Amino acid sequence: MSVEVTRLSNGLTVATDRMAHVATASMGMWVGAGARAEPAEINGVAHFLEHMAFKGTERRSARAIAEEIEAVGGILNAYTARENTAYYAKVLSEDLPLAFDIVSDIMLNPTFDPVELDRERSVILAEIGQCHDTPDDIVFDHFQEQAFRAQPMGRPVLGTAETVRAMPREAIRDFMQRRYAGDRMVLAAAGDVEHERLVEMAEAAFGGLRAEADVSIEAARYTGGDFRQARDSEQLHLILGFPGPSYGDRDFYPTAVLNAALGGGMSSRLFQEIREERGLVYTIFSFNSAFSDSGIFGVYAGTGPEDVGELMPVLCDEIAGVADRPMPEAEIERARAQVKAAMLMARESTGARCDQLGQQILIHGRAIPIEEQVRKLEAVTPEDVAGAAARIFGQAPTLASLGPLDRLESFERTVGRLPAGGSR
Repeated sequence: MSVEVTRLSNGLTVATDRMAHVATASMGMWVGAGARAEPAEINGVAHFLEHMAFKGTERRSARAIAEEIEAVGGILNAYTARENTAYYAKVLSEDLPLAFDIVSDIMLNPTFDPVELDRERSVILAEIGQCHDTPDDIVFDHFQEQAFRAQPMGRPVLGTAETVRAMPREAIRDFMQRRYAGDRMVLAAAGDVEHERLVEMAEAAFGGLRAEADVSIEAARYTGGDFRQARDSEQLHLILGFPGPSYGDRDFYPTAVLNAALGGGMSSRLFQEIREERGLVYTIFSFNSAFSDSGIFGVYAGTGPEDVGELMPVLCDEIAGVADRPMPEAEIERARAQVKAAMLMARESTGARCDQLGQQILIHGRAIPIEEQVRKLEAVTPEDVAGAAARIFGQAPTLASLGPLDRLESFERTVGRLPAGGSR
């Protein structure tokens, strides 16, 4: 295995995945502090902090940060998720020291300049507004909120317009000081990198960082239920979902195969039956989102209001079908091949390998060899997939819908079509 891992005395983990045949390197810092780590009154602070990290440090202005990385043809970016935040760069391998210096600088020395903060506040408010104006985007936030009501797991990653408008500078600084500590951080790199050299740089830059983060994560509690918002639009956007497996759950790999077979591509059951055979939707797909202690499995569909009456019974029938009986081996084999190909194709990208490495160590405390992942995937049987489907679809559903609702059947009627409703 090409992965090397070193843990500094303050708990910060340095992990590298060497790809000697490439001329580039991706590196970044993964922090175990996302939207789940936020108090309700400052929902969106992790995302706000991610934006502000690029807006100037004690050594660099926002313009200088952009110019320095682009002067070597590099890419600098970041993202905030529910359970982590990442800051990363991709450069030619000889420019890795510069990329490291910039990433470490924005994480250790941000100034949170008040003028830049107010400017970025407006940018984030525009981002929130754009999200609300995009129904096939915002419906996922409504779905997550309904599935995990009144708890951190259900709050939007961007925050709300109200919390962002009221977000004080001190809250952003305090969040970083309390949540960004060695035991919650992974420095990951993939590509033409030297592990010992990166460890030396990490020790010099981050060695003085506090060891333990002040963070308490509330356990996720799936609630389910029905969310509907009427809009005057051409399409009805809806998501029907259920609690899914966590990263460490025994059904993690069977559910990945289930997702591919049910709604993961053009050969999937949902696409073939609902889009190709019946023409009831323009877009339909399933998704499987795992978290450290929970998960969510869902189906998104975008349909015309005149077709939703036929769509819901067919969709529920397809879900019930995979829960009732094992899929044929040929169908499982095709789904396994899709998941395996996606795993192995990602290995060709330094960015994907870097991201996977950072997340694996945050979640599992170790790098998981690709051979182990493939072995577990190939061991999945039709019975395993049927068992995962029965477990997932036998639980209370969540329905989120946005658009013209007149012909959408009641939530109770939908529940009655599903395995959980039929068993009551």
